[in-house]
Formats: sequence, structure tokens, C-alpha cells
Amino acid sequence: MRRRGPGDGYTHILIYSLSLLAGAALLVAPAPAHAQDELMTRYPYEDRADLDLAAIFEPKWDVMVPMRDGVRLHTEIYIPRGQTEPLPIMLERTPYYANPQEQDYSIRLDWYEEFFDEGYIFVLQDLRGRYQSEGDFVTLRPNRLPEDVDGTDESTDFYDTIEWLVNNVPGNNGRVGTWGISYGGFLATRAMVDPHPALAAVSPQASCADMFIGDDFHHNGAFRFSYAYEAAVRFEMPPEDWPPEGPWDKYRRYLEMGPLSRVTEVLNGKSRMWNDYVAHPNMDEYWETEMCGVFPYLQGMTVPALHVTGWWDAEDFYGPIEVYKQLEADDDDNENFLVLGPWRHGGWSFEEVGRQVLEFDLESETARYFRDEIHAPWFAYWLKDKGSLPAAEAITFQTGSNEWKQYDSWPAEGMVPRNVYLRADGVVSFDPPPASDGDDTAYDEYVSDPDNPVPFQYRPIHYDRWHFWQAEDQRFVDGRPDVLTWESEPLEEGLAITGDIVAHLYASTSGGGADWIVKLIDVYPDDHPNPALRGYQYMVAGEVFRARFRNSFRVPEPVVPNEVTSYAISLRDRDHRFLAGHRIMVQVQSTWFPIIDRNPQTWVPNIFEAVEGDFAKATKRVYRSGEHPTHVTVLVNPGG
Repeated sequence: MRRRGPGDGYTHILIYSLSLLAGAALLVAPAPAHAQDELMTRYPYEDRADLDLAAIFEPKWDVMVPMRDGVRLHTEIYIPRGQTEPLPIMLERTPYYANPQEQDYSIRLDWYEEFFDEGYIFVLQDLRGRYQSEGDFVTLRPNRLPEDVDGTDESTDFYDTIEWLVNNVPGNNGRVGTWGISYGGFLATRAMVDPHPALAAVSPQASCADMFIGDDFHHNGAFRFSYAYEAAVRFEMPPEDWPPEGPWDKYRRYLEMGPLSRVTEVLNGKSRMWNDYVAHPNMDEYWETEMCGVFPYLQGMTVPALHVTGWWDAEDFYGPIEVYKQLEADDDDNENFLVLGPWRHGGWSFEEVGRQVLEFDLESETARYFRDEIHAPWFAYWLKDKGSLPAAEAITFQTGSNEWKQYDSWPAEGMVPRNVYLRADGVVSFDPPPASDGDDTAYDEYVSDPDNPVPFQYRPIHYDRWHFWQAEDQRFVDGRPDVLTWESEPLEEGLAITGDIVAHLYASTSGGGADWIVKLIDVYPDDHPNPALRGYQYMVAGEVFRARFRNSFRVPEPVVPNEVTSYAISLRDRDHRFLAGHRIMVQVQSTWFPIIDRNPQTWVPNIFEAVEGDFAKATKRVYRSGEHPTHVTVLVNPGG
């Protein structure tokens, strides 16, 4: 069976929206009728003619399940034919329509194929206020306050649904599992808050966790402009109110839109989410608890969990890893697991095979491996007492070597910190610069112009190249005067790095504000056997940091012009092997457009309110002296 995924030739609207499956912004109210018609006919759960669901399941049981406040949620129940023993229930609660084409068997069942042979009762449910369910829908509904004993939230709806299912669905064994991707991953984390006793296994996949630090809408306080704008407009405004799209090249389109304040004027209050962006430019309770924030609710969770994300998840790479790490504090029984694979957002399920990414042959069918060897066996263990758990708590696909690795914990133990220093003449070295005796003339500089920002991928930028932009060849910025590059000699032997990569940047700017983007790159040799990879600059890791938040994400501060300032920027977790003959490269720049909005580079209290006159060129300096030794710290894996 071919698995259909977002990006298989849909209109650009659906490519960007359905493929994102982005938590916070995508579903604020049910789509208008005409949009639902298009959704149901072009939804990425089709072309499954070789899968005869009528031969697998009894006729569906379509019910309205009551919640504690009387609201009823539309629920579809599928019981396998020929059931001879009690079976566990696999529950998916979704804002994306339990049955997108309103047919006898939901095409969402496509995503459960790896579970069919084992035998499960499958339950699909629309969230409150979505499609055929009653009540009001709230995007990423916050958890009720502890004193609100009569209130409802996603966790209480999970509890009430499970209570009804185990008491009313015939032939169930009293155990329930749930999983979901993106918004579904967020819901899975909520299922673990005050969980029902029958909830035996949960898999939050590509779940958002913090929309200000590392997920959909900001990275380290820097606003993810094109992504957040598309979400706010296309799912909160009827099509007749959408502003004109403008040029096909998204770089040019977003540049012509001007400052964020002009966007606010154009939207004219019609997008609640955009209004929230403007009203909450800094970290506050809105981002911590209302807009997907899950960390306040994670303490004491005890349900076995399998966290999943992909190295090239352009939406929610940060969330799954951080949720896993926080749950580890209470994981006395070793029931908390993590899988990091070579995939885009949801690619472990959306992709049929998962072997090819751009020019890279991964040398194995990584998506099938996950579904058949990890996903299905993991749930069978907890829901059916069958088989065994994975041999290790953290399973990662090491890029570069194209090998699956297993670790007893994450961060993996036994890694050795090693610094990669920026040196003169565009060189990186493991040797630190010599003592400078206070001489700060050792630096490289560039002029950053917000009117000519560095694109985040090669132009023209358009929707169908979104998924793997982080794996694209970085040579498209070669020669730009506003991108600094340092490169090593070819490595004599391989170097494996496992864990968090941290850039220690010493830099200055002539203005009162700045963004810093740091990339760690694997440069392939010019004689690589694959011609498409000769000289390829693969971005192992890259991240942005908004300088106004260097001391606090809650209280921004202007940068002191021309003063050397230190920044510690996490480039996030990776497992990668630089092969012998490859080079290590570091790049630094100050714009990454339009995935990141343009920083005015002058001080304004709220960048969303900046006007044209606030934007100015600024001279940036990156220091590489003994006193200010800019370097990237990697964790070397002695075991390779």
C-alpha cells in the first residue's frame, strides 16, 4: 500500500497547511463548507484501493460519547472481524476530522496498517467543536486550573472518553493506547495528565511544547514569520478576506509585505492569532500555558511514553525531545522512550519507505523500520503483554553514517566535549586561538542589511520545498558578503557527535538589536562517488537567537552598540558522523528570511510595532581572539 503524505501534488494551500499539521494555529474554527469539500476530496489519506477495510472490520459503530458536562463528541469505533479474544483499544482524538470523506470506513485508518495483523479496536474521535462533535473548539485548549474542579479540558475529555469506551465497547481488554502527530502529539501529552487507569501507553509524536523557545512560532524569541503568518491567515480568516498572495517567490513576497506592523494593518484585526503574536512579543504566561505550553503539567506523569521526531522536522523538533527529558525526572520504572530518525514532520508515518531525502540515500527503509520494528511492537508490549521493549531507551538514526544507534539514555552518557574554534583566514580548528593580552582586533565582520536579508533556502522559495529545507545544500549563500564562513582541513578520520551542540559566540553590532544565526555544516569531498553530493554543504545543525533575549526571554534588553557580548546558543540535539575526508564548516549570519522576520537592528520595545524608519544596516563583528574565542562545542561519541 502506498502511504500518501502532504506534498503529494496538492494545491499550495493544502501543502502548507495539512503538511504542517501545526499545533497552535491551524484549527481555530471549523473550515467553511467549501473548504471542507476541498479538504475531503484532497485530504492526504487516499489511494488505498489495495486495502479492503470492509474485509478487516465490522461495520463501524458511530456514536456520540458524552462528556462530564453533557457535551457529546462524535466517535467512530472499528472492531476487527472474527475477533476471538479481548482486544485493546487504540484511540485517536483529532481536530482534523475523524472521517474526512464521511464514508463507511474512515480513511484515517490508513495510518494504522502496521497494527492490523496484531488486532486492535480502533477509535477515532472529533475534538469539541470540530466537525460532528458538539461544544466549542479552542485551539490547543489550555488545561483547566486546579481549583476548577468542574471544568473540562483535553485531559478530562480523554478521561471521559476512555471511561465510556472500556465500559461500552464489547470485547475490549480494558487497556487503551493513544498516539498522534503534531496537534495529535500535543493531545497525547494531555492524555497523560491525570490519566485514566485504563490508559496503558501513549506516543506523543512531533508534539509542540514551547512555541516561544523552539517550536512552531518562535525559535529563541525570533519570530518565524512566513510559517506563523500562513497559519494565522489561512485558518482564522475566510478565503475572501485573505490578503493578495503576491509574487510566487516567498522571499520576494514577504519582503514586499514590509514590517510586521504593516501586516497588522492589512489583517485589520481579523486573525485572533496574529493579534496574540503582537500582544505577546516576549515570553509570558500566554506562551507558557495557553499556546501549547506543556511543561507546567508534566510533573508526575506515569504512563509509558514513546516520543518521536525527525532530524528535519521543520515544525516541532524541539518539543518531543524536551518533553522526553522532563518526563525522565519521574521515570523510575524506565517507561520513557525516544526515537530520533531521518524524517520530516511526520515522515515516519507519511512516507511509505523513508529511504531517500533530497540527494541522500539513507541506505535503508527507515520509515518502514520504525513502524514495523519499533512502533507496532512497542504498543503490543504495553497493550497485549506481547514481545519485549526496545533494547535501549533512546534509538537514533545517525546521519552521515546512515546507521541506527541505541543509547541507554538521552542525552547519551560518555560523550566527550570538544571545541571547534573559529580562527583567522576562515579556518576552524580544534586548537584555541593564542592569548590576546586584551587585543580585540581578531575578528571578522560583515554588514547586515534588513532590506537584503539572507534567504533560508535557495530561491525561488515556494511551498513544495518546505519539508526538507534544513537538509538543502548551503552553497546557495556562498559569496554573500553578509555570511561569514570558516572551514577545516579534510578530516583524517571520522568524527561522531552525539547530543546537544552549543555555539559560544562573542560578537558585537553597531546597532541596538541583532539576530545571530549559527550553522554547523558537513562539507562533502569534491570527489564523492555521488556526483550530486560533491562539495555538498549539509547543515548538521543551525539555529537563530534574538539578541534582545540574551539575559531573559521575559524582559528584553537593547544590545550595547559595538560592545563585545557573549551568547550561548543551543543548536539542538544531533547524532551525526563526519566521515574521513569531509570538512567541518561554521557559518554565522544575521538574517534568515522569510522563515525568520527581519530584525530592525535598532532598539524598538516591540518588533511587531516597528515601522520602516526603524530598520537600518548594522556592522556585525564575530570575535576569535584568545580573550573572546568564539567556538562550537560538540559532544564527541567515543564509540562512533
